[in-house]
Amino acid sequence: MKDNLTERFPLVDEQGNVVGSATRGECHNGSRLLHPVVHLHVFNSRGEVYLQKRPEWKDIQPGKWDTAVGGHVDYGESPEDALRREVREELGITDFEPVSLGHYVFDSQRERELVYVNRTVYDGPVRPSADELDGGRFWTQEELRAAFGNGILTPNFESEYRRFFLPE
Repeated sequence: MKDNLTERFPLVDEQGNVVGSATRGECHNGSRLLHPVVHLHVFNSRGEVYLQKRPEWKDIQPGKWDTAVGGHVDYGESPEDALRREVREELGITDFEPVSLGHYVFDSQRERELVYVNRTVYDGPVRPSADELDGGRFWTQEELRAAFGNGILTPNFESEYRRFFLPE
């Protein structure tokens, strides 16, 4: 399996206003076209955080542990609708209440994303997609701290988690 490089994404300005569209391939080829994505950090009532394992076939950060849910907003779709779709597709969860934490621009050599960050507390069943993920699990705060900086987690997750959940 591999990503569909012809899938269309909206191009946005830093406030999230749609200014055009481009394919996944165009957004991920080093052009750094700004496109929106949604993230959901899933915590259980014990304060553990769920992470997904990215499959080896992904074009970005294969094989690393990442935010519970992360996905692109499709052209013509709102970030809220994209979040519900991605959570259903990736984790099989439909009964959750997201809390918006804000957005920021993630900038790497390969791409630029306007990231809409959300969190939820959820103690129900999690059914990671066998098609999209290589599984997932809840991590304790101690496990997370031990993994930081060791190439186990995606750099985007580490940066975002520090920004929103480990204020200095």
